[in-house]
Amino acid sequence: MKLHIVLSFTFTMICACQPTDPQNFADKQRRHPRTQAAFEEKDGPLRSLFVDQGIPYPPQKLFIRVFKQEKILEVWAFSTSDAVFKLVKHYPICRTSGNLGPKKREGDLQIPEGFYYIDRFNPESKFYLSLGINYPNQADKILGKKGELGGDIFIHGGCTTIGCVPITNEYIKEVYWLAVQAKSNGHAKIPVHIFPTELDDRTMGRLQNTFPNDDALINFWKNLKIGYNWFEKSRKLPKISVNRQGVYQFSDPSLE
Repeated sequence: MKLHIVLSFTFTMICACQPTDPQNFADKQRRHPRTQAAFEEKDGPLRSLFVDQGIPYPPQKLFIRVFKQEKILEVWAFSTSDAVFKLVKHYPICRTSGNLGPKKREGDLQIPEGFYYIDRFNPESKFYLSLGINYPNQADKILGKKGELGGDIFIHGGCTTIGCVPITNEYIKEVYWLAVQAKSNGHAKIPVHIFPTELDDRTMGRLQNTFPNDDALINFWKNLKIGYNWFEKSRKLPKISVNRQGVYQFSDPSLE
């Protein structure tokens, strides 16, 4: 009996001394004034938008898609009842830099093209709020200029860019707060797909006519088009990997 009492007391003391942190990612982000402002201003309208479109709120999974030529950023959220992603909202990109085509080195002003995910949240950004993408990814490291790839590519507020995706302070409040909630709900790597343009057959033909002598670039876009078509047809995301040549490969995650 004495041993039982001693062990119980010891266990209680250990548990009491263990550090606890009841706050989730969203709670921690709201300690920052700009994230708190985003919550106060945008949570209600976003909740109503999700309800109108039949999507659970707060979002469990997000998907961000960027079209450089159209200057559009799309936010999609996963609908558990339909088991597909549904479009939440289009956001205009305030300004772009560089040309169509992937980013291959630091200082080329290019916005990257390819398949990425959110890897950083900066609630105290020079551009109000910012979401970092994991450029350079594995394909960029293979296809880009070795040792000079650069980095620090963000979706952010404001209206200036040297390779990032600015959507103004008002719009970044919405996108940032949605991303915070998705991460807080366990979506650790929010996908971000960046395309030169909408890669349907018509626009692909236009790209081939515009860049008739650049087979490497056209082949790169044809590779991106596979991922574009996958989502367009199914409203689901493929599993994406990169082979030794820097080519994206796609597979159905439900078959694994």
